[in-house]
Amino acid sequence: MLSIIDPKTPDHFDAVRRLCWEYRAFLLTLDEKSQRIVRTFYPREKYARLMDAIDVEHAAPTGGVRLALKDDQPVGCGMFHTIEPGVAEIKRVFVNEKARGTGAGYAIMSDLIETCRLKGFRIIRMDTGKPLEAATRLYLSMGFELRDAYSEIPEVADGHLLFFEMDLQE
Repeated sequence: MLSIIDPKTPDHFDAVRRLCWEYRAFLLTLDEKSQRIVRTFYPREKYARLMDAIDVEHAAPTGGVRLALKDDQPVGCGMFHTIEPGVAEIKRVFVNEKARGTGAGYAIMSDLIETCRLKGFRIIRMDTGKPLEAATRLYLSMGFELRDAYSEIPEVADGHLLFFEMDLQE
């Protein structure tokens, strides 16, 4: 059985951290440009600091974290934080290999979207790499629209990222 929870315990947050590291490792298996982007945005030391503070960086009321459990085993995660008043950004949505195709990604995204709506956000933004075609299909199928970059992007990532936005007021 698949369930999406709001992690509360140290064990839950440790599971989210493990999944985030698994996500980073997965991105490093993609093409060379994706690898350079990961190393630019998230060098190991910077990513470690982010993971250490994930429960603070994405804490309510300005953020949130979700953990997907399949048969009580952690298989996916996702999170959001406020990037400006009324605007949330979804980050690090990931489903590990054993849970792909089970609907876990859709369930995580649905929960994140509904939570953002309930918290009063007007807009959700997010990005992904062009090689992540399944993620792109999922986001578009859920009502996200492609848009221009919403933050400054280093030259290494130019033309390699897709940016999305969902208007929660429609």
